[in-house]
Amino acid sequence: MPSEAVLLPDALRSPTLFEGPITLGGLDDQVLAFPARKPPAAWYVALSFTVAVMAMGFSLIGYTFYMGIGVWGNNRPVFWAFDIINFVFWVGIGHAGTLISAILFLFRARWRNAIARFAEAMTIFAVMCAGIFPLIHVGRPWVAFWLLPYPNQRALWTNFRSPLLWDVFAVSTYFSVSFMYWYLGLVPDIASLRDRTTGKVRRFLYTVFSLGWRGAASHWQHYEKAYLLLAGLATGLVLSVHSVVSFDFAVSLVPGWHMTIFPPYFVTGAIFAGFAMVVIVLVVVRETMDLKNLITTYHLDVMNKVILAMSCLMGYAYVMEAFTAWYSMDQYLHHIFMQYITGTYGWAGWLTISCNVLIPQLLWMRRVRRSYVGMIFVSLAVTVGMWFERFVIIVVSLHQDYLPSSWHIYKPTLVDFGILFGSFGMFFTLVLLFARLLPVIATTEMKVILPGAQPTHGGAASGGRHE
Repeated sequence: MPSEAVLLPDALRSPTLFEGPITLGGLDDQVLAFPARKPPAAWYVALSFTVAVMAMGFSLIGYTFYMGIGVWGNNRPVFWAFDIINFVFWVGIGHAGTLISAILFLFRARWRNAIARFAEAMTIFAVMCAGIFPLIHVGRPWVAFWLLPYPNQRALWTNFRSPLLWDVFAVSTYFSVSFMYWYLGLVPDIASLRDRTTGKVRRFLYTVFSLGWRGAASHWQHYEKAYLLLAGLATGLVLSVHSVVSFDFAVSLVPGWHMTIFPPYFVTGAIFAGFAMVVIVLVVVRETMDLKNLITTYHLDVMNKVILAMSCLMGYAYVMEAFTAWYSMDQYLHHIFMQYITGTYGWAGWLTISCNVLIPQLLWMRRVRRSYVGMIFVSLAVTVGMWFERFVIIVVSLHQDYLPSSWHIYKPTLVDFGILFGSFGMFFTLVLLFARLLPVIATTEMKVILPGAQPTHGGAASGGRHE
């Protein structure tokens, strides 16, 4: 029978998921040998910078504990400000990893194989950053355990009707499942590192964390079942966790928050922001770790198409917000919406629209989707725009409530900015450490699409082409 290459013209042929000749052993040498090499000087410079920024952030958190949250710009009625903005932002960043890894795994989208591991790690790190902010927002984090439902003599009990408590369960469950899913996928590769390494300390650590993996048939059988089960579980959590976060706002009576569009709106925004962050990091990893043959231009092109699709959905959500404000004839809702675009913080509203809707339209052009400059520009714009979208939702909606006598302009302090930048320092510090200590690409999943790897899975037949 004629092959696909003979029957189809180039324009209709499926793109390859890797470039150049790659063998099973060559893949291991390229990916698994990286943690054993001495890091380049640029890595130390980058790590020093991110650690310094992270240390500044934690120092300011300590300063907040000592002085109280009065050092922040929060006022009445803007009780929720940078800390909740940052919390929602980082939870959103954590969405893309599990979406790429779990949902696309269930749909057997093989283009995910080369980038899933890194995206999963970013999910873990982003949720860790998110967890800081509700904790410090309570003012006295050392008594945060009072929020847990346990018998006590103070007659304290958690309010299960509060969406803030739903956050605790949703985010902690999401983190736990995402972590197990990420770690399970790492086990075969850690075992490979154990078998390759010569240093005693590294070998001991890899032996412990590989959990006795020997690559037996029974191991693979259990592994695949557990991986599929966790993927199914994580898929539901991707949709539920940010829906629950949106309930913090949607179940309230604050104009601009009390809207049924919030759950899908928040989930779309989370995927949007998460994919943009993954693109930024992947470009750096692809260049600095010489992984162009594994993370191809096609991967980045598909990621940018997803960003474009999410941008269109975000534009639709913004239009629906405007339509609802007009069609409801609710004077309070109408007032808040006008504040979004013409009020004191109108610049933030237009910045949000520009970054989230207008600039991503550049991705309709193929050369922009495949250009580092173009995709980095759009992804940075989306990251900025999505942070300001949360600023608009929270600050603009709160600074003018039902009681005009309590209206106040919110002004963040340097401490607010310092803690925000510190969270970015923590995130990128964890990314840098992960890139040096563990395989950034799941070799077991990549081997599935290599020629001759698993003929029953299409490896030999498809030659690594996307199906």
